[in-house]
Amino acid sequence: MPHRPTPRRSFPISLNALQLTGSIALGIWLGFIAIVLTCWLASRLLFSEQLTSVAAAVEQLAKPPVVTQPVPDIAPQSPLFEQYEENLRKNEQQQRLDQVRSSGRNLSNPSCQFWLQQDRTAPSEKSRANVQQFCD
Repeated sequence: MPHRPTPRRSFPISLNALQLTGSIALGIWLGFIAIVLTCWLASRLLFSEQLTSVAAAVEQLAKPPVVTQPVPDIAPQSPLFEQYEENLRKNEQQQRLDQVRSSGRNLSNPSCQFWLQQDRTAPSEKSRANVQQFCD
């Protein structure tokens, strides 16, 4: 069976230029209002947390600072600071030993020479103390 084309229906459209212009203007105006309201709501949601933190900071700045007397630190010092002090003490001892070794007066002192040799071969606190005691 052959296919018969259906007759086309025609719709009467009447264009009124004033209605068309008014409809376009109303659509643009409503779109603008929708964008403005969306931006306003987004700013209220996004910046409300920031505003509260800013308000808290301003409130804190408005209060005068409380002046307190410094409390002496009697707590044990940090391990890094203790290590730093230990290194300083060792460096000072090493500098003193170097000065003693390079001093010409100590070459004629047998006690000083003995303890210098002891400190070179087997360094210990005792040998360092004796070098300090017997050498100038």
